[in-house]
Amino acid sequence: MKNQELAQIFYEIANFLDLEESAFRPRAYRKAGTVLETLDEDIEDIYRKGGVVALEKLSGIGKSIAEKIEEYLVKGKIKYHRDLKKRIPVKMEELTAIEGVRSNTVKILYRELGIKNLKDLTRAANSHKVASLPGLGEKSEKNILAGIGFLEKSKGRLLLGNILPVAREIENSLKILKEVEKISIAGSARRKKETIGDVDLLVSSKNPRKVIDCFVSFPRMIKVWGKGTTKSSIRLKQGLDVDLRVVPQKSYGAALQYFTGSKEHNIALRKIAQNKSLKLNEYGLFSGSKKIAGETETEVYNALGMEYIPPELRENRGEIKVALEGKLPQLIALKDIKGDLHNHSVWSDGRNSIKEMALAAIAKGYHYLGISDHTKSLQIERTVDERQLSQQRKEIDRLNKELPKFRIFQSAETNILRNGSIDIKDHALAKLDYAIAAVHSNFKMSKEDMTARMIKAMKNPYVKIIAHPTGRLLKLRGGYQLDFDKILRVAKQTGTILEINSQPRRLDLDDIKVKKAREAGVKLIINTDSHHIDNLHFMEFGVAQARRGWAEKKNIVNTYSLKKLLKTFNHESF
Repeated sequence: MKNQELAQIFYEIANFLDLEESAFRPRAYRKAGTVLETLDEDIEDIYRKGGVVALEKLSGIGKSIAEKIEEYLVKGKIKYHRDLKKRIPVKMEELTAIEGVRSNTVKILYRELGIKNLKDLTRAANSHKVASLPGLGEKSEKNILAGIGFLEKSKGRLLLGNILPVAREIENSLKILKEVEKISIAGSARRKKETIGDVDLLVSSKNPRKVIDCFVSFPRMIKVWGKGTTKSSIRLKQGLDVDLRVVPQKSYGAALQYFTGSKEHNIALRKIAQNKSLKLNEYGLFSGSKKIAGETETEVYNALGMEYIPPELRENRGEIKVALEGKLPQLIALKDIKGDLHNHSVWSDGRNSIKEMALAAIAKGYHYLGISDHTKSLQIERTVDERQLSQQRKEIDRLNKELPKFRIFQSAETNILRNGSIDIKDHALAKLDYAIAAVHSNFKMSKEDMTARMIKAMKNPYVKIIAHPTGRLLKLRGGYQLDFDKILRVAKQTGTILEINSQPRRLDLDDIKVKKAREAGVKLIINTDSHHIDNLHFMEFGVAQARRGWAEKKNIVNTYSLKKLLKTFNHESF
């Protein structure tokens, strides 16, 4: 949890330094923020084991930043950060949360119009004062207003990828108590929704008071909303509310089902119970005054005449009817994943070498890994062109000889240009094991033009995968306009694989589109889009998204054996 808190502080420091027109320091703080945000290990554990020296050994963390991390871990604050906030009275986090508003935009807004916060910006944009600013204009003003509107819709919700580690930390802190018989995360976090409003925890215990006392003493709690005999609520430093309920063992299953939701799923279940002259609530399933189920969730579902329904499916989107028929899909599991085929290395904007990425994948038990570095037309510091791809192939061939029981695929995350062509020439694409294509620019095209653009790319014989197909960024922007049904028809015809991108900010495709793709017989792949070895653990979130879309192992190509995958990419051997 401290990883995320520190990452946000360092991003904010970088933004403040941009306003002060500092040359190199913003980059160092952003790099540190990214390291911390994607770090799989708890920064507190690293510091506890090795102090500042251990912090300095982390990639991208120098002596000065390591000392600031120590200061935060020990004192709960960083003086340098607080001094910057006093000196520059701009709510950077609030303003840069709007899509398209970066620190250089904030600099212009502050310098020209004195804008310090979201309220100021909303007022200025609605008064058409932003359009006249140098470097912005009417289009920027329109996009800013759209971004503010999108931000308002997602207000109060946090990313699953940021919240689940926090929920698990609290869960683990309670699990060690001898008074805790069973414990589970419930609510939308258990259903693995993309964004989470708050966290629910359920415990069975014969001594609720001890459990609740421990809960309200959680180290990063800033406010106790309520403390009762069986229920308590707290707020954490990052603005997250957490509710704890303690129930007896005999009602645990019914309570877990009830508090997992969704509301619509529960209403449908209660109607089924009523039709059977039964009553279902958080205490159990009753026939008159007699309890007939409640200790386990499976017991409750079975007593209603249906299969156990996995939490990810509980949205009242047809799962109950299928469960009554005994025909629920065997959902994909994390253990089914045999490799990750969209990853970046130091050849573009990744932070690890190809070998480091491969060794991290081997440690996860994977059989293969795809290196898919960004190509030349993307406006980032480092990309690969046709010549560099040829050089990279030599390194990958050498590593495949060095790691004979593991396969590194050479790919590239190419750019779909405005007219649908690919920014790498076909002769170079033909030499890759497979090519990934993605839209990284011109998001505001019409539905017809964007669909035609995507279809042209899918018809390129060397493009095997479309990455993050709708281009959305959770809490920042919606996806671009796209005729998804037409995309599915073409994907089926061309054999193009659509990606479920596991990055917590993307989770694209969404669950509804995953289900449509599955029903259309279109192949899917779950990738992490890793830019660091610690990103590989994002696979969990992509698998959860696939499960919410009813996907089975057979629908996901990176559950295939290496031999089957080679055939999918039209390679018979290696």
